[in-house]
Amino acid sequence: MYKEMELDHTGLELDLPVEETKRQYFYMAVCRKWVENFEKLNHRLPKACVVNMGCQMNARDSEKLAGILAQAGFEEEEKEEQADFVIFNTCTVRENANMRVYGHLGQLSPVKKKRPHMKIALCGCMMQEPEVVEKLKKSYRFVNLIFGTHNIYKFAELLAACLESDRMIIDVWKDTDKIVEDLPSERKFPFKSGVNVMFGCNNFCSYCIVPYVRGRERSREPEAILREIRRLAADGVVEIMLLGQNVNSYGKTLDKPCTFAELLQMIEEIDGIRRIRFMTSHPKDLSDELIEVMRNSRKICRHLHLPVQSGSTEILKKMNRRYTKEQYLELVRKLREAVPDISLTTDIIVGFPGETEADFEETLDVVRKVRYDSAFTFIYSKRTGTPAAAMEAQIPRGVVKQRFDRLLTEVQTISAQVCAVHTGKVMPVLAESVNDHDPSLLTGRLSNNLLVHFPGKEEMIGTIVDVKLEECRGFYYLGKQESVRTKL
Repeated sequence: MYKEMELDHTGLELDLPVEETKRQYFYMAVCRKWVENFEKLNHRLPKACVVNMGCQMNARDSEKLAGILAQAGFEEEEKEEQADFVIFNTCTVRENANMRVYGHLGQLSPVKKKRPHMKIALCGCMMQEPEVVEKLKKSYRFVNLIFGTHNIYKFAELLAACLESDRMIIDVWKDTDKIVEDLPSERKFPFKSGVNVMFGCNNFCSYCIVPYVRGRERSREPEAILREIRRLAADGVVEIMLLGQNVNSYGKTLDKPCTFAELLQMIEEIDGIRRIRFMTSHPKDLSDELIEVMRNSRKICRHLHLPVQSGSTEILKKMNRRYTKEQYLELVRKLREAVPDISLTTDIIVGFPGETEADFEETLDVVRKVRYDSAFTFIYSKRTGTPAAAMEAQIPRGVVKQRFDRLLTEVQTISAQVCAVHTGKVMPVLAESVNDHDPSLLTGRLSNNLLVHFPGKEEMIGTIVDVKLEECRGFYYLGKQESVRTKL
C-alpha cells in the first residue's frame, strides 16, 4: 500500500500513472496541493464530512471515502453545515431513503448561499437512478459532484476536479468489472472492520433494485482479501465482517474458482483475528460445505443472518428467491444440528403484491418454527424499475399495516424468549463503546451478536470481557464483569 509519506513525494510534474491505484494516489497529491493553498489563505485546514446513509457495504465505502479525504489533508467534521466539503453516500433500497437525501440537501441550500465555497457531493446507489440525476440537475444546482457505485475508486480524481471547478460534475457509470485494490481507508473502529469480499448481485429478486444500481457480481481475488485482513490484524483489528450482497456465491466469477467456505478456512488461519462475521447470506446458496466449516470453526461467530423474506412458497416464487418454505426450514434444521448455539436473524417483507392472508400465515408459521433471535421486518416498498412494481394485486395499505403489527408482535414475543435463555451465564463480550445513555456502562457484543451493557471503563474498549448476563431486556442484556479475558 502507498504510505502517506510517499504521497507527499509524488512528483506532480511526472506523467499521470496508468495503473489505477497509483493514478488515484497521484490525484490525492493533487488534492493535497489544493489543501495547502486553502490553509495559507484561511489559516486552517479544510474540513470534510462523510455522511453514510445506507447498508454495511455503504458504511465500508464511506470509510474509503474518509480515508482518501484524510490522505488529501482534510480534517474530519461531524456536522454537515460546518464542513467545507460534505459527501452523502446514499441508499435507494426504499423510497424514503431518497426523500431523506432531498431533505438534507434542502437544509444545506441556505448554508451554501452563506458559504459559497462549500462543496457538496453525492454518491452511492441513489445516484445510479437516471431520474434522480435529472432531478438534481434541475432542482439542486448547488450540488458540485455526483457519481455512483461503480467508480467510487476514482473518488480522488473526481475530488481533484471538483475542488478546482464551480460547475456541477456528473460521472455516473452504468456498470464496471473493475476492482481496484489498496486504496486508503479510515476505519470507524480500531478493533473491528468490514472487508468487502465481492461486489454486485446476480439474484434479481423481483422487489429489489440493488442489482440495477450495484451491477453484476464480481469477487475479489482471495489473496487480495487475505492481504487486507493480515494488514488489519497487524493494525490491531480482531473482528472482521466479510461483506457482499450474497457472500454465499463468492468466487464464481474468479478465473480460479474459490468457494466462500474455502475463503473462510483461509481467513481462519490469520493470526490476530479472533472473530469472523459475514453478511448477507442467500438461502439458495448456503452449502453443506459452508455449514461444516461453521461447525468446525473456532473464530466464526455463532450468528447467521439468513433472510427469509416470506414464508409462503408462492410469494417466494413471485419474489424470485429460488427456494421454497420447506427448503428454508431444512437449512435451518441443518444449521441448528451443526451449530446448536447459533443465533439466527432474518429479514421479512409484509404486503408483497398478491400476498393473501394464507400467505401471511405461512410467514408467521416460519417465524414460530425457526424462533429467530431477531428479525428486521419491512412493509413492502414499491421501487420503480423492479418487476414487483408492475405486478397486479398491490395490497391495500391498511391490510399491510395490520399484518405488519401482528408480525412484529410475534417476532418480539419469540425474540424475548429466545434471547433470555442466556440469563445467568458468563459469556465473552467484545467491549465496543461507552454506552450512549449511561457513561458508567460499556456496550459490547456476544459472539451471537446480542448487545450487552455492563459497568466498565473506557480503556477496556477493545478487550474481550467475561460478563455475567444478569438481566435480559428483550434484545440486550445487563451484566457485570467477571474478568478481563484478553487485551486485543
